[in-house]
Amino acid sequence: MKKHEKRKLDYVVISDVHLGTYGCKATELLNYLKTIEPKVLILNGDIIDIWQFNKRYFPKAHMNVIKHITSLLSKGTEVYYITGNHDEMLRKFKGFQLGSFKILNKLVLNIDDKKAWVFHGDVFDVTMKHSKWLAKLGGKGYDILIIINTFINWISKLFGYGKLSLSKKIKNSVKGAVKFINHFEETASDIAIDNNYDYVICGHIHQPEIREITNQHGKTMYLNSGDWIENLTALEYNNKQWSLYEYAKDEIARTKEQKLSKKELKALKKEDSNNFIFDEFLKEFEIQKPLK
Repeated sequence: MKKHEKRKLDYVVISDVHLGTYGCKATELLNYLKTIEPKVLILNGDIIDIWQFNKRYFPKAHMNVIKHITSLLSKGTEVYYITGNHDEMLRKFKGFQLGSFKILNKLVLNIDDKKAWVFHGDVFDVTMKHSKWLAKLGGKGYDILIIINTFINWISKLFGYGKLSLSKKIKNSVKGAVKFINHFEETASDIAIDNNYDYVICGHIHQPEIREITNQHGKTMYLNSGDWIENLTALEYNNKQWSLYEYAKDEIARTKEQKLSKKELKALKKEDSNNFIFDEFLKEFEIQKPLK
């Protein structure tokens, strides 16, 4: 197989990976990360799902994503970890820095003489602020929905049909969800315009988007990196231009996908040896598993 050269990029933004949950597409994310060489990598919240973290479920593929990001640091990539609601426990470490790795709640960058405001986005979620137990319940329900969706996809594939996205159809069929997304985008953009930010970059709502939003006070470019549960998207900036990366359209990254043998699948089911590494990672920051 011909070895492809890595794409050199100025900025890459990914969010809502949810490592440690059944819906996370860690293998696909790793395939993507192996094809790029970013100067700056922004992890815009909900990368590790500490809310739903379960020691019994943290597969090797999930750990390999963390290892790869660590390897990028050694190659000179700056990595910003911006906290989200599912990894909010890291917020007490705001300002932590180790070499080119930084933990922040929000980030303001000067990108080619334009101001970019970067944050996860849960601050606009009233449910998250005032009814956290309900938000957590909803998060677990979504995870169950992902498992159901995976089963349906397996049946669908068995009968020769394409993949379905049950959770996405349910979300898109609810007027309240659409209204919330629109309100979220407008709220973020209004605040960005008031503060003279050229770009406002978010995650949280799992809706990839790049569009200019205008109000009576001015305009800004609203960008959302989407997620690595369903959409498998990221934001890329190069040659003074933003673009939305879609894994489904990336033939090079998808050629890295390999089917595991029966022996490898059996070994993966029994594998638990990598979990102690993640335990040590949590201990390093003195993080305790949240109470259910």
